[in-house]
Amino acid sequence: MAKTIMLQGTSSHVGKSIITTALCRIFYQAGLKTVPFKAQNMALNSYVTKQGDEMGRAQVAQAEAAGLEPTVEMNPVLLKPTGNASSQVIVMGKPVGVMSAKDYHSGYSVTALNVIGECLQKLHQDFDVIVIEGAGSPAEVNLKANDIVNMRIAKLAPAPVLLIADIDRGGALASVVGTLELLEPDERDLVKGIIINKFRGDINLLKPALDFLEQKTGKPVVGVVPHLEQLGIDDEDSVSLDDKQPVAKRDIEIAVMRLPKISNFTDFDSLAREEDVTVRYVRQGEAIGNPDLLILPGSKNTTEDLLYLREQGYDQDIIRMSATGTPIVGICGGYQMLGKEIHDPEHTESDIDRVEALGLLATVTTFAADKITHQVTAGCSSHGFLGMNYTAVTLQGYEIHMGRTEFLGPVIPAFTITSRSGSVHNCADGVVRSDGLVMGTYIHGIFDNDEYRRTVIDNLRTRKGLAPLKTVQDTQARKQESYNRLAETVKNSLDMGLVHRIMGVE
Repeated sequence: MAKTIMLQGTSSHVGKSIITTALCRIFYQAGLKTVPFKAQNMALNSYVTKQGDEMGRAQVAQAEAAGLEPTVEMNPVLLKPTGNASSQVIVMGKPVGVMSAKDYHSGYSVTALNVIGECLQKLHQDFDVIVIEGAGSPAEVNLKANDIVNMRIAKLAPAPVLLIADIDRGGALASVVGTLELLEPDERDLVKGIIINKFRGDINLLKPALDFLEQKTGKPVVGVVPHLEQLGIDDEDSVSLDDKQPVAKRDIEIAVMRLPKISNFTDFDSLAREEDVTVRYVRQGEAIGNPDLLILPGSKNTTEDLLYLREQGYDQDIIRMSATGTPIVGICGGYQMLGKEIHDPEHTESDIDRVEALGLLATVTTFAADKITHQVTAGCSSHGFLGMNYTAVTLQGYEIHMGRTEFLGPVIPAFTITSRSGSVHNCADGVVRSDGLVMGTYIHGIFDNDEYRRTVIDNLRTRKGLAPLKTVQDTQARKQESYNRLAETVKNSLDMGLVHRIMGVE
C-alpha cells in the first residue's frame, strides 16, 4: 500500500492544486515514486494524454512535477461546463454525455465511485506515495450526500487530510473553524493539520492567530505558505484569469478574447513569459484596443461564445481590425468562429442549428457527436502566417474538438499533421488566409513550441519596425525550474517532519 496525503480546502481557489503540485515535487525529489490523484475535476482547461484520453490540466502539472507521464487514472472523472447548469461528463478520458447538475449529483456521480476505487487500487500497487487533491470545500452540506471528491475519497483512499485556507482573501481563521464545525465527527478526525496559504507580511504578526487556531480546533498548523507570484505553472480553470494582470506594456501586445466559455487558455502562458510580450485578456465591456496580435481562444461552447461576441459588438470590432491589417489567430473554437458558418444539427453544443460566423476564413464547421482527442506531431512548409517563410517538421500539440471543419475552396493549410496518438497520419490542419494575416488551427499548445513561438513574435516585431530578438526560450526547462522553486518554498514553509509523521513516511 502506498502512503497517502490529501489536500482539502475551505473553499475553491485556495491553493489546493499548487500545494499538491509542490508535495508531488518534494516527494519525487526525495526519491519516492509519487503520483497525484483527483477523483473528480471541474475545469475547462484540459489535456490529451499520449493514449488520446482527456484529463484535467492541474493533474498534468502535478504529474510533471512528480516526473511522470500523465494518465487518466490520475483524474478519472472530468466535468467540463457547457452552460445552463450542465456539463460534459468525461470518465476515464472519454465523454459519456452532457448532464445537468441535478442529474449528475443526484444519480450518476456515485456510480463513478467504482471507477475511482479501481484507479486508487492501481495507484496503490504502482506507487510509494499518492498525493490527493480535493475540490471546493468538504463542508458543502448540499453536495455531501453524493460527494465523490472530498471526505468520501479520504475514507476510500484512506488518507489523512490537511485543510488549506487562503489568508489573502480574509476570514481565513473563521473559514477553518467553520469548515471543521460543519464536518461529521469521523470526518473531523481525518483532518490532521491546517495550512495557511498565500500569506503576505511579517509571520511574527500572525503567530497569535496561529496559536488561537490550534487551541480552538485542536489541530496543528502545519505551516504558512507565502503568496507566490508568477509561478509559471499551468492553471486549472478560468477563475485564475481574474488574477492575471498584464505586466507593464512591452514591445509586443497580444490581446486574447476572454470568452464566457474560454477553454485551454494555458495555450498562451508561454507567450506571456516572453520578455518582450504583454498578454492582455479582454474582459466583457473592455475595448480590444490596438494589439499587435488578436487571439480567439478555444471554447467549450463555440456557438454561445460567438453569440456573446455579437451581443457585445466585438464581432464588428474584429472584422474591422482584420480589414485594417491586425493579425488574428483562432485556436480550436476560435478557429471555428473565424469561418463562414457553424452548424450543430445534433445539438451537440446548443439548441441552435446554424449560426453565421465572422467570415474571415473560407471554412464551415459542423459539430458531431464524437470527440477528437489526440496528441499530435505536425509540420509546416513555408508557413505563410505574417509572411513567415518558416519550415518545421516536429511541432508538438494536441487536439480536443467535436467540430469538423471543411474548406469552401482551395486554401493554404496552416500545418500538416503527421502523427495522431502515435500513429502515422497525413492531413491538413487549419488555414492561413492568402494575405497571411488570419490563421486558424485545431492544435492546442502550438505556441509552446519554442522556435515557432519566437519566430511569430519576431515577425510581429518586424511589422512594428523593431529588430528581432531571436532569443529562443526553453519552455520545458522553465517549467522544471518553476516546479523546483515551488517545492523549495513550500518545503521551507511547512513542518515536513510533521507531514511525514502524519503520513507514516520515514
